Amino acid sequence: MMSTEARHDSAKGFDQLNPAAQLRLLLDGQVEAAKTVAGALTDIGEAARLAHGALKRGGRLIYIGAGSSGLMAMADALELPGTYGIQRDRIVILLAGGADSLVDLAGGYEDDTALADADVQRTAIRADDCVICVSASGGTPYVVHAAQAANALGATVISMANVAGSKLHEPATVRIVLATPPEVISGSTRMGAGTAQKIAFNMFSTLLGVELGHVMDGHMVNLKADNEKLRGRAVRMVSDISGIGPEDAEGLLHRANGAVKIALLLAAGARDSADAQLRLDGYDNNLRAALDALSMKQTTGT
Repeated sequence: MMSTEARHDSAKGFDQLNPAAQLRLLLDGQVEAAKTVAGALTDIGEAARLAHGALKRGGRLIYIGAGSSGLMAMADALELPGTYGIQRDRIVILLAGGADSLVDLAGGYEDDTALADADVQRTAIRADDCVICVSASGGTPYVVHAAQAANALGATVISMANVAGSKLHEPATVRIVLATPPEVISGSTRMGAGTAQKIAFNMFSTLLGVELGHVMDGHMVNLKADNEKLRGRAVRMVSDISGIGPEDAEGLLHRANGAVKIALLLAAGARDSADAQLRLDGYDNNLRAALDALSMKQTTGT
């Protein structure tokens, strides 16, 4: 029996416990699941490196999943444009059942390999793309079939599963194994397995943002500030990194049309927004490298 379907040692009599004891067991299960991510750090790092390479050569990052695991993948994918300014058309989500699954997460879609073929064909997966496929059991037919098809098309395939040696890992270049223990509620992989997946996705996409040069001193310097909360965050970022006051930071952001990286280069001495953009372009949009080069120029006078 797969570990994702096995019964937890403490599950017998679970329904007869008092609510506090039940919640304690559920929390302990989540904590134990989260700890398993530590064993996958090297592979998560390699996955981020490959995803970065795909985006830099013009490819896309394509998330593929089904059921609860697919929702974990979707949550990560949807956040990337707003958090790190990655273009929306460079991120693709294939969730078994598509939009219908967001209304009714029916299980039948998970077994539909013809649907996987159709989705892969419609997406026109190619060799430049990086495809990350997730399944708790590692045996979900839709996801496994899509991973195999993507591999056959020459794409880089990353697998994420909670069972080692599963079928999903076979076509993958990088295999992220999150060896979570059995669920307190047997087979309910939206719980411990899903928690471990969410953590792994968070770490993967954060490291991708770092690789792309969109993180500096713990700030998401390439965010899309499209609401009041994020506009306030942008002001605080510019103020914190540059050392100037909030009012001056807001003024620079206005000159930079809301772009945090441009505002920070203006604060560091760039002549205008066009000059700041040229400096960013010269360092592959990496803010720290552009700032260091500008500082060196000012120091040496060359």
